[in-house]
Amino acid sequence: MKRPDTAGATGGFADWLELTKPRITLMVLLTAGIGILLAAKEPPGLELVLATVVGTWLVAAGSSALNHALEHRLDALMERTANRPVAAGRMAPRAAIAFGLLIGVSGLLLLAWRVNWITALLGLIAFLGYVVVYTPLKVKSSLSTLVGAIPGAIPPMMGWTAVAGELEPGAWVLFGLLFLWQLPHFLAIAWICRDDYARAGFPMLSVIQPDGGSTARQMVLYGLALIPVSLAPTVLGLAGRGYFAGALALGVLYLALGVAFVFDRSEAAARRVLLASVIYLPAVLGVLVFDRIA
Repeated sequence: MKRPDTAGATGGFADWLELTKPRITLMVLLTAGIGILLAAKEPPGLELVLATVVGTWLVAAGSSALNHALEHRLDALMERTANRPVAAGRMAPRAAIAFGLLIGVSGLLLLAWRVNWITALLGLIAFLGYVVVYTPLKVKSSLSTLVGAIPGAIPPMMGWTAVAGELEPGAWVLFGLLFLWQLPHFLAIAWICRDDYARAGFPMLSVIQPDGGSTARQMVLYGLALIPVSLAPTVLGLAGRGYFAGALALGVLYLALGVAFVFDRSEAAARRVLLASVIYLPAVLGVLVFDRIA
């Protein structure tokens, strides 16, 4: 069936909002906020916080909108993404591109103007990494999962540098924690949606190695690596023993579900890993913040 001409389609408010991928950008804001809280040795100025939060949101939302536009033909082939505004034909790709560039560049300029150059540079790396590197790589290599985790782990570093003005060890620890947390999370999604990805031609690990062995091994590998990285805040003096115990328990539970997937490569087992990942991140960051301010 021939798709209707969407050249002039602009969608409604809900479509414009969906272009920003609200759930992802909310996580971006929360993790950037964690970076601000942990880096601040005294309460930061409200103007700095607002500029950092708004600028970071604009950068994340802009890159998400561009991703919608660049992948709309492939999104239309997958059940989980077929109803996205551009994929469904409710919005023209050029409208999404214009919107993404406008707000993304505005966010970078705001960060450079009202925050500092290093935070703006990190935002630029995240923006280009997501749009220019990760998005086109998704149709070429399963390594896209690894590459895509990099821009996703940068927002807490942006929050940190907004306050500290430099990349201190704590910022790198937050990067490592977010980077490693994402990998079992995305591997679980790729396993659950492997038929969708195969239909669209995405060479995800779950597609090119359908027995699930590599997916399971990588879940365990990244889950193992996450534990020592998540304990590093205590080693660096950013948190105390309470955080150490909480992070260790959460990390072991997250890892245990990855190990369980090794022996039961079912969709149900993958969903348990996915659920654990959704619980793990806010839980470990919440414990970290509570321990820091208590």
